[in-house]
Amino acid sequence: MKSVRRAVAASAAALLALTMTACGEDGGEEPLSDDALVIYSGRNENLVGPLLEKLEDETGIDVQVRYAGSSELAAQLLEEGEGTKADLFFSQDAGALGALAKADRLETLPEATLAEVQEGFADPNGHWVATSARARVIAYDPAQAPEVTEMTTVDAVLDPKYKGKIGFAPTNASFQSFVTALRVTKGEDGAKEWLEEFAANEPKAYDNNILVLDAVDSGQIALGLINHYYWYERVAEKGADAVKAKIHFLDSDDPGALVNVAGVGILAGSPQKEAAVKAVDFLLSEEGQRYFADETAEYPVVEGITSTKHDLVPLAELERSSVDLNSLDSLEQTLALLDEVGLT
Repeated sequence: MKSVRRAVAASAAALLALTMTACGEDGGEEPLSDDALVIYSGRNENLVGPLLEKLEDETGIDVQVRYAGSSELAAQLLEEGEGTKADLFFSQDAGALGALAKADRLETLPEATLAEVQEGFADPNGHWVATSARARVIAYDPAQAPEVTEMTTVDAVLDPKYKGKIGFAPTNASFQSFVTALRVTKGEDGAKEWLEEFAANEPKAYDNNILVLDAVDSGQIALGLINHYYWYERVAEKGADAVKAKIHFLDSDDPGALVNVAGVGILAGSPQKEAAVKAVDFLLSEEGQRYFADETAEYPVVEGITSTKHDLVPLAELERSSVDLNSLDSLEQTLALLDEVGLT
């Protein structure tokens, strides 16, 4: 198998570079080729590297990938402007794609490509398309908080009875995206009030979602705010009977029911647009979508494709937040607000 060649992401000094720790890792730098399809990937190499190798093998396209955090790469792309070597941006979240779309740095995708995904999983203006989706859920210990199954809004976690019993990962991008959705939905004052009440409940901060789930599963806390796939991966690894924690999907149009996406956009003026479209179509193919469903326990965004490893609640059945995913690009303001209320 011809291996996908990698180049290291340079640090971005622009605004968005301050908003997220890079997901990539340092390695030997390789000059980017004008003849290859150059992908800037905010998705971790361990997660998507094998899939991008398959892309190279299946399409015959020579691929180079630069890995780093999504917002770091978005900042770099904004700084590079029309002089960028990148052809395709593969983002971990919609906010970074929204930032590039607002700056007119993304091409309009073909209608046939946009039509491949379920409704609501492509930019209304056609500048990017989702490749997979992930849902915010409440992980809970049934012995301590069986009532979680009746929750319809994330406001319920503000109940004083959960004081000191809530887990969250403040530096995790998924929590920050949730807070951004909170700001978009409730307004700046409403979001600040919510976060102040949340802070008053003395939530326990963890370095990542896995540790939040660990704490719920062991009974150290009653509930935690995580993404759905951490629980599904745990069940696949240990078996359902060995996992005490459960998860609950909120059944209302609520920021706690946010379904965020990973997605792709083609850089404006790319000389490799034809190859980039083929790459996008590969990620939306049955092979690409099943990879996300099986290997990362994320939701396929193409109808009719399911996981062979995880018993995922169908994406179409989720009552997800109606927030415009493009509006999740204001991460800097979110971080400032979290710092102001003492949740960083």
